[in-house]
Amino acid sequence: YQDLLQRGIATREQADQSRTAATALDATVEADRAAVANARVQLQYATIRAPFSGRTGSLMVHLGNLVRGNDLTPLVVLNQVAPVNVVFSVPENRLLELKRYLSKGTLTVEAAPPDDDGPPSSGTITFVDNAVDPTTGSIKVKGSFPNANRRLWPGQFVNVIVTLTTVPNAVVVPAAAVLTGQRGPYAVVVKADKTVEFRNVKVARVIDDATVVSDGLKGGETVVTDGHIRLVPSSRVSIKASPAPQASKDAP
Repeated sequence: YQDLLQRGIATREQADQSRTAATALDATVEADRAAVANARVQLQYATIRAPFSGRTGSLMVHLGNLVRGNDLTPLVVLNQVAPVNVVFSVPENRLLELKRYLSKGTLTVEAAPPDDDGPPSSGTITFVDNAVDPTTGSIKVKGSFPNANRRLWPGQFVNVIVTLTTVPNAVVVPAAAVLTGQRGPYAVVVKADKTVEFRNVKVARVIDDATVVSDGLKGGETVVTDGHIRLVPSSRVSIKASPAPQASKDAP
């Protein structure tokens, strides 16, 4: 109508009426947009979205139940399965060693259910608590596992192993083979002629029933694990029918 007005075909009144109608329709569109935005907000209030992907348990409420915003009963419990975190405790006397190896890089942690004979699941340590629990003398540590095969389950008890470091070419003997004398730790070595030799050793660490020896023994040597009190240097011994414990190589 503005073009027709300029060419003298339409009147100014017609052009003004058309302009007014267009403006009113623009206002109607904006009002409708506002109504759509308000409906979207209201829909968000009616929709509950989980903050993470997981597995839901049994429903706590059902169709027809009254649900209010301040109810303490949850609608449903959601547990994250992949990835999953394993929480365990480390004695405080191992905390310094744990922190030292953590400062060098990522530490690997393995977890497996007690009744599972398969290989353990592998993860990494992602959290160390900021205080030692004075009642237990331990500190809480958390390991994160991808758990792609859903092998670990929320709330499950598992056995956890943390490998701080690996010592290659280490000499390991049974703990019973190392004794303590007046000159420190020693071991009784059986030589090729079946005579024994008392040899001072240096113990690097003790792991369960095994002792890591850093000096004094070589891999493959035979050591005495029983009957030490009856031996003197150069005594001749006989090996029992069971295989004699031998120093081995590689120790975690």
